[in-house]
Amino acid sequence: MKALPFPCIRPLPQHAAQAASLPYDVFDRKEAADYVADRPLSFLNIDRPETQFPTDQDMYAPEVYQRAAQLMQDRIDSRIYMRDPNRCYYIYELEMDGRVQTGLVAVCSVDEYEDGTIKRHELTREDKERDRIEHIRALGCQTGPIFLAYRDQPVLDMILGAAKMATPLYDFVDEENVRQTVWEVKRSDTVEAIAAMFQHIPCAYIADGHHRTASAVKVAQQMREEAKAAGTYTGREPFNYFLSVLFPASQLTILPYNRVVKDRCDLSADQLVERVRQAGFTVEPANAPVAPQEAGRMGMFADGQWWNLSLGQELAQQVAAADPVSALDVSILQEQVLSPILGIGDPRLDPRISFVGGIRGTDELERRADTEGVAFSMCATGIDQLLAVADAGLLMPPKSTWFEPKLRSGLFIHQIRK
Repeated sequence: MKALPFPCIRPLPQHAAQAASLPYDVFDRKEAADYVADRPLSFLNIDRPETQFPTDQDMYAPEVYQRAAQLMQDRIDSRIYMRDPNRCYYIYELEMDGRVQTGLVAVCSVDEYEDGTIKRHELTREDKERDRIEHIRALGCQTGPIFLAYRDQPVLDMILGAAKMATPLYDFVDEENVRQTVWEVKRSDTVEAIAAMFQHIPCAYIADGHHRTASAVKVAQQMREEAKAAGTYTGREPFNYFLSVLFPASQLTILPYNRVVKDRCDLSADQLVERVRQAGFTVEPANAPVAPQEAGRMGMFADGQWWNLSLGQELAQQVAAADPVSALDVSILQEQVLSPILGIGDPRLDPRISFVGGIRGTDELERRADTEGVAFSMCATGIDQLLAVADAGLLMPPKSTWFEPKLRSGLFIHQIRK
């Protein structure tokens, strides 16, 4: 596959810690506004430009995206950000709770997404794509890196390890206590060696960022058509590539992605328990919050009580014979409980269901379920399960994986139009 160096727009080192922010989509609108209120240099101001307007402003209006473009230009004019003219790679290391993952910042091919070399495992929503499409077009830049995984390549690990012996470009600990370290790779021999190694990697997998990827690809398709109509298309334009960080799969950590349904379809907690038993689960009351650690086990919280759920014998046999998607805990819950008992037909579209990353803990599930709803705590999907689903050309249910730590936005920007 192709993973290429690129000329990066990036913060000057003294501004990197203030500029780096969590991805735009981990905040709701109020959370984003509250976050940027006393963080004027945070890239979230640009990623979520509606924060610069009154709360009743249409967040998808053209002037909102124009404001993002103006803020980006202001950052460059004021020397908070710089345009690096060199075609470089960057090594991006994140350390959290003693765990380290080391990725390569590069641009990957739109063509390889279209032909399946870069594999996806989730469906996307058109409304979410449309937002990032407008954001990319307004800025002429891709600002949110796509989180890609590849099957381990020890020789590449050695090359990146040697490059990390140099002095870091950035090195700071962020507000979530994640150490962020970045090295610039611009020596021609190292750049050539990295590019050559990726030619021996047959494919990559989207770990996180399906909407950002789909949006970047659709912008590329639009700009291709515009360039062809103008007779200027060459195939070498920057928009034919999208900003990515690629990690060895073995280094990644997936946390649970839990579910909350805001009502129980008029079922009492006891009635719900009985319906879940009839669906093929063993249900036992728990004396403490349930955080499952193995596949086939889940927690359920309703009306102030936690229960342990596990697959009954017949259901377990069905799962053992199922395809990689149907065997996922999130699929079992959807097919056996959420759809037939709680009426959640399409979890991508139903406003009654919300998804809570495991990083937020069980207290958040109890808070959201309150007295009328129900929460389900899940065992994390395994990285091997993700790869198996993608290799089979199948798609997971939405919100099946929550990766930690999250890649920060604002450290690397890929300009696709001058």
